[in-house]
Amino acid sequence: MDISVIVPLYNEAESLPELTEWIQRVMATHGYSYEIIFVNDGSTDNSFDVIKKLAMQNAAIHAVSFSRNYGKSPALNTGFARAKGDVVITMDADLQDSPDEIPELYRMIADEGYDLVSGWKKKRYDPLSKTIPTKLFNATARKVSGIDNLHDFNCGLKAYRRDVVKHIEVYGDMHRYIPYLAKNAGYKKIGEKVVHHQARKYGTSKFGLDRFVNGYLDLATLWFQSKFGIKPMHIFGLLGSLMFIIGFIAVVTVLIMKLVSMNSDTYHFYLTKSVYFYLSLVFMVLGVQFFCTGFVGELITRNSPERNNYLISEEF
Repeated sequence: MDISVIVPLYNEAESLPELTEWIQRVMATHGYSYEIIFVNDGSTDNSFDVIKKLAMQNAAIHAVSFSRNYGKSPALNTGFARAKGDVVITMDADLQDSPDEIPELYRMIADEGYDLVSGWKKKRYDPLSKTIPTKLFNATARKVSGIDNLHDFNCGLKAYRRDVVKHIEVYGDMHRYIPYLAKNAGYKKIGEKVVHHQARKYGTSKFGLDRFVNGYLDLATLWFQSKFGIKPMHIFGLLGSLMFIIGFIAVVTVLIMKLVSMNSDTYHFYLTKSVYFYLSLVFMVLGVQFFCTGFVGELITRNSPERNNYLISEEF
């Protein structure tokens, strides 16, 4: 199979027939063998009923429906697990991503050998309250990830080699950092394509400003995991050792000061009244705790077996 198109969705019943027809037209024009995997993320409208009707008209349509709303990352991860195409395309269901971009995205993966190609919505139809934070977010993501050639990490329109989606785990809200996840998994040929961004035709955006705050927290988590995820002792052990050494030296220093004062008629040093004595003890205690945290972290399995366990109410 040439292409798997994965479409995560939440309350997008109005746009689904038009999007499906558009994808079908592009695939037929270029002669691609394909499948469309709709992942219904607990929609409260009749989105899944619409998908069922569309599937009766097109055998290439498959669908998964969550029993409740989990988020975009779980929806993508579930779609990735089921994708069979040599090239996997992801796009949003709101018609802001154009299926006409699929042939060029496919070519860049199949012919130019890219592992991942991310769309760049260079000209956007979003308000300034969204575009300005997006620019700041992307600048930070480029700096932290080291992927300097990407302008839009969070663009929903992306293309992947099948191996990539089978070897990354997208959980929480990590869909914003899929290129970073791919890089950490060893897939480093990451490209970008300018894509057309269309104004939303139906409904309203499902994302609020809180995604920018969560985005930075997720980026910090991903950076830490990429650096120390499988070697927590390297960071906690180092910090713990440094703090313990500093605290130990401080304790020795104040003890020497106490001994000197005991043999002096003019100099008096009261150990229990010195703030430095208590600070040195705190440093030693914290140092031991940091060291133990790193040791325990080495013993704990990084991935929870329940991380991507989602309740699916129906699938076909």
